[in-house]
Amino acid sequence: MKHLLKMMDLTRDDITEILNLADQLKYELKHSIPHPRLAGKTLGMIFSKASTRTRVSFEAGMFQLGGHAMFLSGRDLQIGRGEPVEDTARVLSRYLDGIMIRTFAQKEVDDLAAYGSIPVINGLTDLAHPCQVLADLMTIREIKGQFDGLKMCFIGDGNNMANSLAVGGLTAGMEVSLACPENFRPDETVLKFAEGYGDKFTLTDKPEVAAKNADVVITDVWFSMGDEDEADMRREAFKGYQVNETLMKQAKPDAMVMHCLPAHREEEITTETFEKHAAEIFEEAENRLHAQKAVLCILMQTQK
Repeated sequence: MKHLLKMMDLTRDDITEILNLADQLKYELKHSIPHPRLAGKTLGMIFSKASTRTRVSFEAGMFQLGGHAMFLSGRDLQIGRGEPVEDTARVLSRYLDGIMIRTFAQKEVDDLAAYGSIPVINGLTDLAHPCQVLADLMTIREIKGQFDGLKMCFIGDGNNMANSLAVGGLTAGMEVSLACPENFRPDETVLKFAEGYGDKFTLTDKPEVAAKNADVVITDVWFSMGDEDEADMRREAFKGYQVNETLMKQAKPDAMVMHCLPAHREEEITTETFEKHAAEIFEEAENRLHAQKAVLCILMQTQK
């Protein structure tokens, strides 16, 4: 594992290694056990998209690991003024020990990895959100104890979260069902990947079908950053795709609910259901810190 570009690059063993280390780092932090595994290391954090959880969790995580995180706004870099990504990658590789980038196009992340000589972590693209899904898997394993025999369902837009959840859930050993409107389906590369898992994967436009006997119910906002001009159209398209107490009756009685946040209450999820499962949702948010620290250690500890 040289980079974390998308969930499809990870094997089940890779996921297990990350989650086991994340559990250990979480335990050490909770018990005030220092773990300066990245002392003297510097992570460059490139943000073309703003964020709360991504910036704070990576910056805090690097500090806890004894390293330093450097915030790099797209407005502050020459890459924002037309410098080719391949040139930026080769320059930053001479200054830094790793790069985390949160941007729009997956190609930008892939090119940084291809032309640079240091680990690259995808903090979010339009295609994939692997850091969030590793935190989701960590939370599911904490609460349910395993992945085998579980059913995960996602209700909503076939966006980066749906893409990464489908791949991550199937790779980890779960059954996965997605409910998305016809014109908001997951990426074709993800659907092709899922074909290899046969009847362990289901794509439907009926939320109640996807949620049937689910152990984990996950949703996301109906319109992400950059989609604001489509807000009214999307609200209309996603009517009926709300996670609420009526839908949860289709899932198992002890089903978890998760949301990557921020949540638009009374749109994709009701306040009632959100608050009923707030403990799970905010544990999921915290686990971004621990899962990402594990990724940072695995990728950067051996870097010279």
